[in-house]
Amino acid sequence: MLGRLLAGRAGRWWPAARLRARDPPGALPLPRFGRGFVDEARGTRDAASRTANPASPPFKNDRRPTNFDKKVLVWAGRFKREEEIPAFISSEVLDASRNSVRIKVCYIMIALTLLGCLAMVVSGKEAAKRDHTLLRMNTEKKAKWRAETERDQEAAVETPR
Repeated sequence: MLGRLLAGRAGRWWPAARLRARDPPGALPLPRFGRGFVDEARGTRDAASRTANPASPPFKNDRRPTNFDKKVLVWAGRFKREEEIPAFISSEVLDASRNSVRIKVCYIMIALTLLGCLAMVVSGKEAAKRDHTLLRMNTEKKAKWRAETERDQEAAVETPR
């Protein structure tokens, strides 16, 4: 039962299906390079042909950059000006530039966060020098509430029923 499940269309086990007829008995199956190996070899050949002939038609992984993509490519340092960007860009170049821009934005956010924390520390120390603390503000607020409740109680006692 298991043999039939593992057998291919030819009715053989999968390792035997890759052996050629002229191989000696007991020979191991030949390694088969899958799409990844072929695509890598084709990718280097395609890149060479693209640089040799820029007027060639775009390939599958090429795409037309949008205005935002052009700004990202310039800010990432891939191109000096937006006019230098070709009509089609490979998705790998675009992804790499997006990642570098994402890292730059994170660094900027970290710097702004540190500056904000420093500003809060400085303003807190200045408020402490002026005695503008939360403890004093809370005691003033509670004293004001007490005074209001006392006035309300006095007004309630003075009004006849």
